[in-house]
Amino acid sequence: MEALGINLPGLVTAIVSFTALYLILHFLLYKPLLNVMDQRSAKIKESLETAQTAREEAQRSREEMEKQVGAARAEGQAMIAQAREVAERFREEELAKARQEIEAQRARAAADIRREKAAAIEELRGQFAGLAITAAERVVGESVDEASHRRLIEEVLDESAILGGRS
Repeated sequence: MEALGINLPGLVTAIVSFTALYLILHFLLYKPLLNVMDQRSAKIKESLETAQTAREEAQRSREEMEKQVGAARAEGQAMIAQAREVAERFREEELAKARQEIEAQRARAAADIRREKAAAIEELRGQFAGLAITAAERVVGESVDEASHRRLIEEVLDESAILGGRS
């Protein structure tokens, strides 16, 4: 082997040194390094699982929130519809009350007008009767029984009211 330039004691020494170095490095550096890398890999895997769990939880929370928002929105729409319905009913009730009040005022006004008209007619009749008696006294020249004159005048007025009512 010497012809090849290989020194057997140097080769054995190199092999023994290499094996010793390999074993020292293997136990002192390689195994601890593998352990650290395995621990780091386990931590990363655990972090990824935690992140995935958190993502799933966030998704569930978001879906739940969307459901709650949808329910609140629907409840709000129902409350708005109910408020509109109540407002419409209130408006209709108030309109009905106003119409009834207007009709009542109209009826009272018509009754007042009829009373006033009847009172005015009665007053005119009284004044007309007095004027007719005064005119008749002057024409006749002497006073005639006032009660009979009033009776005659009332009869004439009644007849004229009946005739006036026909035309």
